[in-house]
Amino acid sequence: MNKKITMQLDALTCPSCLTKIESAVKHTAGVGDVKVLFNAAKVKAEFDDQQVSAEDLSTVVSKLGYEVQGVKVKEL
Repeated sequence: MNKKITMQLDALTCPSCLTKIESAVKHTAGVGDVKVLFNAAKVKAEFDDQQVSAEDLSTVVSKLGYEVQGVKVKEL
């Protein structure tokens, strides 16, 4: 089933952070559209929960060195 995840990050300090996060999340199996909101420090992505979990996506971002402070998931 397709879902949408919104991850609140601690902070984004530069535009290259945005590109780095967007690329890593986008290249995760089961992920569709990805958008990183620089000023709001949020990552939004659509994903297929049969292929990847919200926890997996949070881990992808955390492994890049960014602190995920909150996660919201909703069904599409």
